[in-house]
Amino acid sequence: MNTMRSAGRRQPLTRWLALLLLLLQQQDAGATNYYINSVLGNDANKATHQRSPWKTTAPLKQVQLKPGDSVLFATGQSFTGMLYLENVVAREKRPVVIGSYFFGGSKRRPVLDAGDSLYTILVRHSSYLKITGLEITARVPYGGVHPAGTNLMRCGILVELTRNEQHRNIELDNLLIHDVYFHPLGFRRSAEEIRTANGTQSYGWGVRFINNSTGGKLTHIKVTNTEIYNVSHTGLKFTAPAGGLQHVVVAHCRVRHTGGPGMQLSGVTGGHLHHNRIDHSGSVQDSRNWGRGSGLWTWSCSNILIEHNRFEHANGPGDSAGVHIDFNCSDVIVQYNFSANNAGGFCEILGNNYNCAYRYNISVNDGFRIKGQNGAFQEGKVFWLSGYQGEKKTPHGPFNSYFYNNTVFVDTTITPKISISSSARGILIANNLFYFGRDAIIVTGDQKKNEAASQYAADVVFTNNFFLRRSAWPEQLFVDSLPSIGPLKFVKSGGLDPEHYIPVDGSLIKDKGIMIRKIPGDSKGLFPGLHVARDFLGNPVSGLPDIGAIELYSKPKRR
Repeated sequence: MNTMRSAGRRQPLTRWLALLLLLLQQQDAGATNYYINSVLGNDANKATHQRSPWKTTAPLKQVQLKPGDSVLFATGQSFTGMLYLENVVAREKRPVVIGSYFFGGSKRRPVLDAGDSLYTILVRHSSYLKITGLEITARVPYGGVHPAGTNLMRCGILVELTRNEQHRNIELDNLLIHDVYFHPLGFRRSAEEIRTANGTQSYGWGVRFINNSTGGKLTHIKVTNTEIYNVSHTGLKFTAPAGGLQHVVVAHCRVRHTGGPGMQLSGVTGGHLHHNRIDHSGSVQDSRNWGRGSGLWTWSCSNILIEHNRFEHANGPGDSAGVHIDFNCSDVIVQYNFSANNAGGFCEILGNNYNCAYRYNISVNDGFRIKGQNGAFQEGKVFWLSGYQGEKKTPHGPFNSYFYNNTVFVDTTITPKISISSSARGILIANNLFYFGRDAIIVTGDQKKNEAASQYAADVVFTNNFFLRRSAWPEQLFVDSLPSIGPLKFVKSGGLDPEHYIPVDGSLIKDKGIMIRKIPGDSKGLFPGLHVARDFLGNPVSGLPDIGAIELYSKPKRR
């Protein structure tokens, strides 16, 4: 009886919810497509049908886009000027889409060109927005107001939050972004500009996500299947106060020939960057470029997983590694990546970093830069732990740095260089295959002083690594407690296919690794766990691991 009365009381609430759902569905059913066609269009049209499109994006300023709406550009056409999207708030299953529609038999993406505007696409204070299927450029020099002594940022796409609000679900997919410059062709930067931390002048950037608010958050960001090239600074950059950008995914993207880094994250909590390819970061092919940058680097970030990427040909007089972990980070994991021919080096972990790791990566001829040559002010280093945490600050950390099951190949043309700060606490170097054609040397790390082995702290685990000879690793640094030493050949030394680094004879490394445990004094470990199920090629890791990134005697499996 009581149950029946309770059910009766719930009926009005149930009917109200059903009515609300019906109203929402009716709203969605009224979603509108707006068509833009630079050949047939007229800005006096309503643009809600392909036969009556707008000519430009100007009328869009008078439209409040609703959940499910789309703004569609005709394929095969070009559109000049900035697309400005502000306060676009849709819903999870009904995002607003900025894309294209098939026109005139052309399959070529619509080209959105900034003209002389500062941005090609500017997005502010928006949620549930997807931009897809477009080509974006900014070739013409910026033509707006540029007060003397100020530096402006030009972007292919800028997504910005300046208010203390919560926004989410911005997706960029299947985009081609290229030739984004601030200055005219032929502009040249001073030699000193490249020595500044991030550049002090106006530049062009591919894509930027910026949270400039003090308490707002932008979460659930995705950038996928996108190519970025020929920009004067960073290809893809995320900037926020710590934790101001959350749940970031960057996948299946290609970034090349950027004047600065390929990708860079600051203030991001929770990120997964996978199956990307970055090459020629720090490019100097255009005089407008900055000319310095790692393939990817993080600063003030936490819980970031960087895996299954390829980093090549990073250039610059400082930093410019394949991937580096700048200071103030925690729980950044670099695994299953292929890194080759990066001037700055392979492993770089700076100060005030906690529980970061490089594991199951392959490095080929990284760290070839020589300090003092061609303007270089840092040595290239195959392995670098630095306590640097900012100018005029005491070196601090890094803490609990894990480096295991990597294959590091350096041929006879390069001297491998290593630097470990005396401020480092907690270091594990185990199960790595160090194929050094020349003996490694110790070098100055962050340009402060050379540090003798006696200065190094406790809590160091250095064991079960492979070397071609005992002298390959400087013993005044660490002495491996159980090394494997002897001749070893790969399928193709110096090659650029990961499978070239399968050892031909694995007797010296098969089952010679140790099970990885926490560094003494570390109560945390690594956030994905210390143990991995598969090696670089996807082979299962069972029992004692082999030394290096590839398990032997099992059929290689493509990732």
